[in-house]
Amino acid sequence: MSRSSLRSRVVPSTRRIVIGSAVVLASLGVWTTTSAAASSIESRPGHVVAPQSTEQRACTLDGFVIKHLPHGIGTPSDFEYEWEDVSFHSRVWETGPDPEGGYKVDLTVKTLRGEKLTDLEALKSFLVEYEEKDPDSWELRPVKVGPYDGLATDDEVFYFVSPGVAAEVSLDRERFTEQDLLHTADGFHPEQHLS
Repeated sequence: MSRSSLRSRVVPSTRRIVIGSAVVLASLGVWTTTSAAASSIESRPGHVVAPQSTEQRACTLDGFVIKHLPHGIGTPSDFEYEWEDVSFHSRVWETGPDPEGGYKVDLTVKTLRGEKLTDLEALKSFLVEYEEKDPDSWELRPVKVGPYDGLATDDEVFYFVSPGVAAEVSLDRERFTEQDLLHTADGFHPEQHLS
């Protein structure tokens, strides 16, 4: 056997060993990284939860600060839209995907701005239309959110801030408490607000 034919047999097998070793090492690196990341996440049955980012812990939305967030919320996304001359800015935190690939909304905070929002009653009338609620059966109770007058249901709080400005907070009551709802709403206010 010539020296060149020996080299052509050795080189391909050496390449396979080197490439195979690189794949194994890379796989171990991914597994180690994934295991380390997963160990820092609090697990709840049926939910995948990402660790909170700096943005989630201390942030603003449309001139409002977000000071309090329930533990275990998912990843945030921001949205802007308008309905009936009222503009909305919202941040929505979602958890997922679940085993079927679906996501679940954990928390939503919104600012509402528009001339028709003149007081709490006008805000309520607007939301009756927007949320398609029956005004006679929508069970609302008065609440104080910091210095602001508001109305609450089991999973939602909305409050009048000043003429033309209101806020709303809603959360998944299957995972979070009423105290989480009220605490989050209390921490969602204009930046210049003094608590």
